[in-house]
Amino acid sequence: MTTTQRAAEPGATGDEHAPGDEHAGGEHASAPVAEHGSHGPHGYSKDKDAHLKRLRRIEGQVRGLQRMVEEDVYCIDILTQVSASTKALQSFALQLLEEHLRHCVAHAAREGGPESDAKIEEATAAIARLLRT
Repeated sequence: MTTTQRAAEPGATGDEHAPGDEHAGGEHASAPVAEHGSHGPHGYSKDKDAHLKRLRRIEGQVRGLQRMVEEDVYCIDILTQVSASTKALQSFALQLLEEHLRHCVAHAAREGGPESDAKIEEATAAIARLLRT
C-alpha cells in the first residue's frame, strides 16, 4: 500500500504517530532549530529540490520499516532495511555538512573575526554529533 493509498483510507490523515515517534513537545522531539545563521540563502539552497526528493525517498524507506513490522517480516530483513535507511541519512548528513563547510563556514572565514570562530566551533560540534551516531 502506498502512502497515497494509506492517506486515502477513511479516517487517515497521514499525521498519525506511533508511541515514541518524534513530535513537537514530546519527549523525543527533535532538537530546536538554532536562531543563528537563519539569514540569507544557505549552502544547500541551490540543491534544495534534490535534497527534498532525497529526504522523501528516505521517508519512504522508514515508512517501509513500519509496514514490514506490521506485516511480521523476518527480523533480519527489517534490520537490513534499517541499515539501508541509516546509511541513506548518514550520506545526506555528510552532503549537507560539506555544503555547510563550503558555503557558510567559508563565508565566515573570509569575513574573519568572532563569527569565523563561532562557525568553526559550530561545524566541529556538528561533526562530533555525526561521529557519535
